[in-house]
Amino acid sequence: MRLLKSAAVAVAVLAASFSHSFADNFKLAVTDVEGLERLQVEWGPFKEALENATEHTFEFFPVTSRTAAAEALRAKRVDFVVTGPAEYIVINKLTEATPLIGLGRPDYYCAIVVRADSGLTRPADLKGKKVAFGDIGSTSNMLCPMQLMADYDVDPVTDIEKLHTSRNIAHEALKKGDIDGMGTNHNSWINVRNKDESVPNGFFRVIARSGDLPNDMLMVASHVDPATADGVRTSILDNKDAIVSAILQHEENDKYSGMDLVAIEDGAYDLVRSMYSTAGFPQYDNFIGE
Repeated sequence: MRLLKSAAVAVAVLAASFSHSFADNFKLAVTDVEGLERLQVEWGPFKEALENATEHTFEFFPVTSRTAAAEALRAKRVDFVVTGPAEYIVINKLTEATPLIGLGRPDYYCAIVVRADSGLTRPADLKGKKVAFGDIGSTSNMLCPMQLMADYDVDPVTDIEKLHTSRNIAHEALKKGDIDGMGTNHNSWINVRNKDESVPNGFFRVIARSGDLPNDMLMVASHVDPATADGVRTSILDNKDAIVSAILQHEENDKYSGMDLVAIEDGAYDLVRSMYSTAGFPQYDNFIGE
């Protein structure tokens, strides 16, 4: 009888453990989307697909900034975060959260653009000149183009007159000759250029392009059980078509068109750590611009 009772208890404990492993409720944040309403509209289909794939439940946790996301991770108030490469470097340093799934973006690289009639044909020609970059701290609009200049022996901290502005404003300034060059996400700028009917073909020249950049990602907090995190990764990869389709449902996520979901490791982001150092932020323990 005692043996039967012990067996029954063991089965009950095992069943409870098994049930718990498939019934966790996780908090999910997206670093570049503010407000619960926007989260639900832009990332609601992804959340639903994630729940269907993993059999866990996910609840949105709105954050107002990258710093807020890091603080929430450190306080164990959020478990998974969708973020970019530059944000990841700082968040990892502050919280030890790690990459789980890469959100592959096709043709995700940066470029240095000048006017074709400027006489500038290589990055070294921009020494002493005015160059515009995008949002402070952006992987593809600031860190990457600065690294690209450094790769061609141009120090982006001391050799140029740099400024930060939006892509559209930089495009107009370059068109008018108010700046000499711009560092930008190549594909995003191409979209701006193609919509500008006031410039003829060949008006601009790309004088340098980077290699493909590391992926955006779904990262996991250090307090999440590693076995559970591995299960989430496997489930996502096993159901990637449905999850990709869900991400692409909203036009704000058009940058992911043609995307793939891949397993990733921290080492893939050492390139971005080098970019921080090149831009003059070798500690990468603070978000640039916040």
